[in-house]
Amino acid sequence: MNYAVIMAGGSGKRLWPLSRQKRPKQVLKLLDGETLLRKCYQRLTGIFEAQYIIVLTNANFVETVRDDLPEQPKENIIAEPAMRDTASAIGLAATILCKRDADSRMAVVTADQLLQPVESFQQAMQSALDFVNDHPEALLTFGIQPTFPSTQLGYIKFSQDSSQNGVHKIEAFREKPDCDTAKQYVENGSYAWNSGLFAWQCETILANLKNFVPDCIEPLEKIQAGWGRHDQQQILEEWFPKLPKISIDYAVMENAEHVYGISLDCQWHDLGSFRALRDIVQADNDDNIVISEYAEFLESHNNIVVTEDNGHLLALIGVENMIVAHSPDATLVCPVDRADSLKELLEKIQHQKNDSFL
Repeated sequence: MNYAVIMAGGSGKRLWPLSRQKRPKQVLKLLDGETLLRKCYQRLTGIFEAQYIIVLTNANFVETVRDDLPEQPKENIIAEPAMRDTASAIGLAATILCKRDADSRMAVVTADQLLQPVESFQQAMQSALDFVNDHPEALLTFGIQPTFPSTQLGYIKFSQDSSQNGVHKIEAFREKPDCDTAKQYVENGSYAWNSGLFAWQCETILANLKNFVPDCIEPLEKIQAGWGRHDQQQILEEWFPKLPKISIDYAVMENAEHVYGISLDCQWHDLGSFRALRDIVQADNDDNIVISEYAEFLESHNNIVVTEDNGHLLALIGVENMIVAHSPDATLVCPVDRADSLKELLEKIQHQKNDSFL
């Protein structure tokens, strides 16, 4: 059986004060009143029924996720009791699914991405699942055709040998390059952005995790043995934090033998910062990006203005190249080109022991 696993555990600090420790970016209603998580879920429902969709999220976010996906079976929203990287989250999901169905296949998607058109995503996902069904040893990742030489994204290199229904062997993974290298990748034509989306047999990814990351063997075996018992949650809370903190790319994909890739012919946006909204939201006549029920501008240009607070008016006079992000208890005002300083600001807030604002 095919399953989809939505990774929905990140906090998204670069969208503070809208995103918080207990309200991550994937549940912000920034896209026509809908969340990134909701849009991700809707993409999947075209090829998966609700009972075959699993959502992995941080324990702090469970109720928020359930509110956003009320039709989702409660047992399919799984709370990670500690912050770990993608290898541990994927290992947990594969462990649970193997106990449900020894022949299960899983597609892994992330809740903080926007992919359009939906039909192209669904077609590529179905092709990927068909491939791993026919090639149970395969680990498959999705590549996005680069539209510019990004230095903020990782790259994968497709083999130029003949493909099988659009699926190629992966020759190499490349971390975030410098500008000149990124230009070479784009000009080469065989490199794609690493999307962080995957498909594989659950038993196959578990076998690879245990091979390349031996420290995960005992925790995952303990979790699997206890899953479905009355003390399931207690066992999860005891053993999940013992899993190593490492990404699936570092842990497995860069080391495994049977790694393949498929091109995802979509517009792909990772909403990791306020500036990313320019790629998603149509600007007004003065190049202002506005996500607000009420906003008024006088001689103001090239700003990013965001609030979820319906009924709150945001008004700007003579303002240019600024971010104004309003929440009920905190407001951020900063130049667009200083948005990368948010991490430093949040560290200062934490140092002042104002954790209620984080």
